[in-house]
Amino acid sequence: MSLYERIEKVRAFLAPKLPVRPKIGLILGSGLGVMADEVEGVQIPYGEIPDFPVSTVEGHDGKLVVGTLRGKPVMTMKGRFHAYEGYSLEQVTFPVRVMKALGVDTLIVTNAAGGINTDFRPGDLMLIRDHLNLTFRNPLIGPNDERLGPRFPDMSEAYDRGLRELAKDVAAKLGISLREGVYAGLLGPSYETPAEIRMLRTLGADAVGMSTVPEVIVARHASIRVLGISCISNMAAGILPQPLSHAEVMETAERVKDTFRALVGGIVEAL
Repeated sequence: MSLYERIEKVRAFLAPKLPVRPKIGLILGSGLGVMADEVEGVQIPYGEIPDFPVSTVEGHDGKLVVGTLRGKPVMTMKGRFHAYEGYSLEQVTFPVRVMKALGVDTLIVTNAAGGINTDFRPGDLMLIRDHLNLTFRNPLIGPNDERLGPRFPDMSEAYDRGLRELAKDVAAKLGISLREGVYAGLLGPSYETPAEIRMLRTLGADAVGMSTVPEVIVARHASIRVLGISCISNMAAGILPQPLSHAEVMETAERVKDTFRALVGGIVEAL
């Protein structure tokens, strides 16, 4: 089956099960799945969905949650997929294709990231202004199906300026401090070395992680508007005299979960 046919297969499987036609998609990163608990609707484990990968990383529950959030119809990924798990970029981004087929036109993508900008602190929330694709891979490589998007999609504003301004307004009203910067996407799963972090800072990166970039490329290919938010879960290698661990990522996400929920919920409500 072609990619388009597989998307249609999953759309046909999911559509009768959904209580709403979703307009807003949410991808929730490591430890950030708490936002999905506010959605009133149905939960479908990834393992029950044809052609869907399964999350294997701690902090990614692996459920599709569809319903209403703050009165808006949403489709939420409680956990995502990564290339370092052994999945192809077509598999990693397949849920974004399905979102589009089901009606999503705006995507809020979140992640836990290491802070490179030395003004940042663990627990900060950063609006993604732009990204560096340092995976040196692209999910659009191969034959292009014009039904899904153009051969050469424009990435000059991958992260929608209007959505960023909306997020800033919501944050200001809620009294939430919001950073803004450039996200560097690497393959992982090993954390970066201090020398690599110095290189990334020189290149203009403010935060680094192992996700998001492929999903955003496919979202833009599909003409979906994107808002990106990073939770700075730890300072990147070499900035502080301590080793890095996924446990620290999860601890920070737990600490900021109420702020994160308030911000994302407020943005959804304002859309």
